[in-house]
Amino acid sequence: MRISRADLPLVALAGVIALGVGIPALGQNSPQSILPPGFGEPAPTPSPRPSPRETASGGAVVRTAPTPLAPPLPDGNGAPPPLPLAAATPTPSGTPTPGVIAIPVRYDMPAYARRWIGRVGPIDLAAGGLPATAFGNAPGRYVEALMRGLNLPIASRWMSIALRRALVSRVDTPVGVNGADFAAERAWLLLRMGESVAGRAVVQSVDNQDYTPKLYEIAMQSALANGDPAELCPIVDGGYALGFERGWVLARAMCAGLAGLPGKAQPLIAAAAKSRVATGIDLLLAQKIAGSGARGRQAVTIEWDDVDRLTAWRYGLAMASATEIPAPLLDGASRNVMAWRAQSPMLAAHVRAPAAEIAAARGVFSSAALVDLYGAVTEEGDDSLPEAAIARDLQTAYSGGDVPTRLGAIKSLWDAPKSASARYARLVLTAGAAARVPVGAQGADADRLVASMLAAGHDVTAQKWRGAVATSSDAWAMLALADPEGRRYRYSAVSNYAGAGDATLKRKMFFAGLAGLGRLSAGDVEQGAQTLDVRIGQENAWTRALTRAATANQPGTVVLLAAVGMQTPAWSGVSPEALYHIVAALRAVGLEGEARMIAAEAIARL
Repeated sequence: MRISRADLPLVALAGVIALGVGIPALGQNSPQSILPPGFGEPAPTPSPRPSPRETASGGAVVRTAPTPLAPPLPDGNGAPPPLPLAAATPTPSGTPTPGVIAIPVRYDMPAYARRWIGRVGPIDLAAGGLPATAFGNAPGRYVEALMRGLNLPIASRWMSIALRRALVSRVDTPVGVNGADFAAERAWLLLRMGESVAGRAVVQSVDNQDYTPKLYEIAMQSALANGDPAELCPIVDGGYALGFERGWVLARAMCAGLAGLPGKAQPLIAAAAKSRVATGIDLLLAQKIAGSGARGRQAVTIEWDDVDRLTAWRYGLAMASATEIPAPLLDGASRNVMAWRAQSPMLAAHVRAPAAEIAAARGVFSSAALVDLYGAVTEEGDDSLPEAAIARDLQTAYSGGDVPTRLGAIKSLWDAPKSASARYARLVLTAGAAARVPVGAQGADADRLVASMLAAGHDVTAQKWRGAVATSSDAWAMLALADPEGRRYRYSAVSNYAGAGDATLKRKMFFAGLAGLGRLSAGDVEQGAQTLDVRIGQENAWTRALTRAATANQPGTVVLLAAVGMQTPAWSGVSPEALYHIVAALRAVGLEGEARMIAAEAIARL
């Protein structure tokens, strides 16, 4: 059966809705290897089972779900794609592992200090998050299935930024799910996106006494992604009480060592070795962490000679113990691991910089943070490093004297990378320098200067170039889409746009962006759809779900569904029809800024 690009969101939505059938609980069988498994390792296919009962511990809010936003689609679209980190998809509820009696762990926390599990997240509306009602009355299991089934990466940097904003927002727990479980799903998606710091913030926005088995699992993942096993110590007793799970068995020993209790840590390590909870490098790394605390007095040598893959356990503990990971193992890891390394303060700036550029193209790193990181490379003082040369060019681009010199440095940074993603990362890096170039400067590459400014959200500054660029150019098209004043256009603006590269596809994207932003009249929209063969009027399950979420004013659900429509590594995989529906839905729920930036990004990256 042939599937067109326009049908991809429908297939993706069918897959994530199929996930809602039921996922087996973790730990039903004894683990075969230290948990969690390797990056990029295929996850076992979930087996259907009756929906588990939802648990509400510690005052958790669980509500009855109303009719789903979209009808379930026929099954058979295939198992969900392999996840980059875990052996199994997080359990869909806080249901305890069968056959294991969880021992309640009590915490001495006064009532006034407890946070409400019915509204969870580190960023509220005043701090830039979405409204508390971002998911409205959307069924919780439906929202969780969208998160769990999202196949990363997402084509758009600005879509990834919008998704992060939605996931870290302090929002009401949707109907039918436990608040801690919902936080776990959000944190897990953030970790898969490379957002290790944001994922940790979501995990830590739930009080320890409200943790469910799923949140314990994701807390372990968060600690490893951030290379900080000490994150586990406040919850290690609760995690261990869930049953004989290898990660928590060793976490007890590590936390004892970090607390300066070698007399407790060493017997725990010895017992783990005797019972073969872990062997080889997995045990040695835990032993090294346990011996790194006060009075540890234990030197452990780590050798990677016989290690053929990098697991989450090995990555996290190696980072925490300052153990260098061999390059071949890192090269075989998922891209999200590079984003985690970019955010790690334990690595030198010149080591983080290449990973940070990858992260910037994906929306994990901001332009300002990337510039600051290269400033730190300069402070390291090693001028022989390739990263130091980039830092020097960047300094010249910002303050290199006359305009031609600055433009030359900017162009040098743009032209050096080989891949399209790396070139876009350099646009993000030079955004501030591009904003300082005088309008209409001789020799200026207006298309890339405008794209660079918009990559970092400098839309107002970029608009100063409107009168200095040709109306048929990419720069003009991006400025028209990013215009915060919302100027309206006739269809002739679309037909006159030439577009560099794939002009036909760019013209379709330009039309789809203007139509989705409401910048064209109804007649011009109809004319453009017919002339360019952009079938924006056609519907499928994805477009109907997106429209319902927008009509119900659910920005959180809209952002998730929009991400479903962009789950492809490159912009060439996003259809003009999908762009139209995404932009229109974001605009309808008050996210017009994100809609404008996404539409302009389409022109910049095709």
